Amino acid sequence: MEFGCHSEVGAIKRLLLKHPSEAFISDAVIEKHWVDLNYQSRPDFNQSVEEYNSFVELLEKQIQEIHYLPRNDRTVLDSIYVHDPVIVTPDGAVVCNMGKEQRRSEPEAMKEFLSGLNIPILGSIAGAGCLEGGDVVFFDKNTLAVAESYRTNREGIRQLYEMSKGFISEFQVVPLPHWRGPGDVLHLMSIISPVDHDLAVVYSRLMPVSFREWLIRRGIKLIEVSDVEFETMGCNVLSVAPRKCVVLSGNPQTRRMLEKEGAEVWEYQGEEISKKGAGGPTCLTRPLWRIG
Repeated sequence: MEFGCHSEVGAIKRLLLKHPSEAFISDAVIEKHWVDLNYQSRPDFNQSVEEYNSFVELLEKQIQEIHYLPRNDRTVLDSIYVHDPVIVTPDGAVVCNMGKEQRRSEPEAMKEFLSGLNIPILGSIAGAGCLEGGDVVFFDKNTLAVAESYRTNREGIRQLYEMSKGFISEFQVVPLPHWRGPGDVLHLMSIISPVDHDLAVVYSRLMPVSFREWLIRRGIKLIEVSDVEFETMGCNVLSVAPRKCVVLSGNPQTRRMLEKEGAEVWEYQGEEISKKGAGGPTCLTRPLWRIG
């Protein structure tokens, strides 16, 4: 079985990406959509390609099998952030229903691609349910946390709960705050990034007390990101294996704290592909198979 993830820290064996040449397509396409999609500023296409190629070079040193989503005329710039449209569980993929209206076509496009990789579809979030992958965190093969946010609603959570009964025994629902409102993005993985089974990078100021205490009871040590580095996505950390992680450059405090805990840390430049669209290394990647 060469698919399935039951943690956010197991070694990634198969990974899904989407290159900006297939998501951003051109400067003309970027110009048409970036304001409506609420990007902080307009990405530059050529610089995006350069940044992304360097990002991929880092990943290729750690991950043996990388797949790329093709261009799809139904999707927009945000399709570069492949983490959100599906969740890949040990029993198959859950196809999401995006809370951001402009991204509603992405899950179906990804479903078609996954079928070609022989990854079964466990189910789809349907009807009034909304669910995005950034709001879902696996802690082990039996434990799942999912946020109620502006991108993931109660009906989406209920449907995920029903689909995951076969392998999840502890299902934590984490209510997120209003923060900057529905136009901005605040996922659960905006405020927590596990980097090992007993270590996570967090931004506690936006974390419910009950969830933070639950993490501590599980024996997870919390690396607290500063206010300044939260704004530069210091809390968005991609674990490619336990204590081996990729971070967005410009977060030196977070990097030092990770290294103090014995983590290997690789940085990438993401001014165009991450900062402007508010999508860090986790958002840019969808692990299809993790081990451990």
